[in-house]
Amino acid sequence: PALSHALVNAVAVLIIACPCAMGLATPTSIMVGTGRGAELGILFRQGDALQALRDAGIIALDKTGTLTKGRPELTDLVVAPGLDEAEVLRLVAAVESRSEHPVAQAIVTAAGTRGLVLPEPSRFSAEPGVGVSATVEGRQVMVGSDRMMLRQKLDPAPFAAQARALGNDGKTPLYAAIDGRLAAMIAVSDPLKETTPAAIAALKRLGRRVVMVTGDNRLTAQAIATRLGIDDVRAEVLPADKAGIVAALQAGGEKVAFVGDGINDAPALAKADIGIAIGTGTDIAIESADVVLMSGDLMGVPRAVALSQATIANIRQNLIWAFGYNVVLIPVAAGALYPAFGISLSPMVAGAAMPLSSVSVLANALRLRRFAPPVEACS
Repeated sequence: PALSHALVNAVAVLIIACPCAMGLATPTSIMVGTGRGAELGILFRQGDALQALRDAGIIALDKTGTLTKGRPELTDLVVAPGLDEAEVLRLVAAVESRSEHPVAQAIVTAAGTRGLVLPEPSRFSAEPGVGVSATVEGRQVMVGSDRMMLRQKLDPAPFAAQARALGNDGKTPLYAAIDGRLAAMIAVSDPLKETTPAAIAALKRLGRRVVMVTGDNRLTAQAIATRLGIDDVRAEVLPADKAGIVAALQAGGEKVAFVGDGINDAPALAKADIGIAIGTGTDIAIESADVVLMSGDLMGVPRAVALSQATIANIRQNLIWAFGYNVVLIPVAAGALYPAFGISLSPMVAGAAMPLSSVSVLANALRLRRFAPPVEACS
């Protein structure tokens, strides 16, 4: 009965060839992987972020608020001879009271701790990454980096020894000028997050190249990088230049992930192949990112990298099973073994085998629910 035999085999082939397992292979792994990420405090805003993060060979990290707590404290105030320390701090804090930068808030807090009453500044202006200036009680006050002082033809050399020592301690030196005269050097320290050293070590174990991007002077940045074991440091970077740093890293041919939390990090987060925002940061940074760490814990970065690796590996396993199932069973259903061995695949058996393939893919994807970042054991 050739016709009936051919019809039975044709039905078996149609059943086996049903591409359910191949259709389920990728989305189920992505859904389970992103769900597990949410349980770990990692929000993947798009499914393709898993692939992009897995392929990112460079992890560039902003310093303030990402590696550090983002709550700097005034640690040192060195005034020029003949000037009163309290008066200098009062004038400097008055200017900084109009700024929203964390360093400015640290200076204002220090003045408040000493009980100083701050006058209202006028003609306030700010240049991101450089400094601020204003008129306070008729006196022109400028506070900023050494670059700002050099622009005003004020040489910070008298404070060079103190600045070098403070920089080696990981403190950020700033300078203040009053009425065109270099008046003081101010040092602030922003403590590292407790999990930062472990997170950097975990990223390096995962084979990622870690780059620190900061506006701090090179000496301070290098001291912090040495403490954390970071080899590549991009220091004295203006906020507007962070996206350019990302582009320069991408020019080397590797995909780049950028981790940041502030308003000035948004262009770099958007420019990077994968942007990772700290959930405790600004709304604009979160909106610009592909991945959001719901807490400020930097260990979320290596966790996200490890999860992306596990998810993509799971997708590949599913696809191998789905394709392998069809490659092996379609010839059998077509009768390839019948002439030699008399073996034919019944449509009922094919009907049982087809959903079994889909169930196998689903079961494999669900294994991601038990995912535990391997970096945890090493941190």
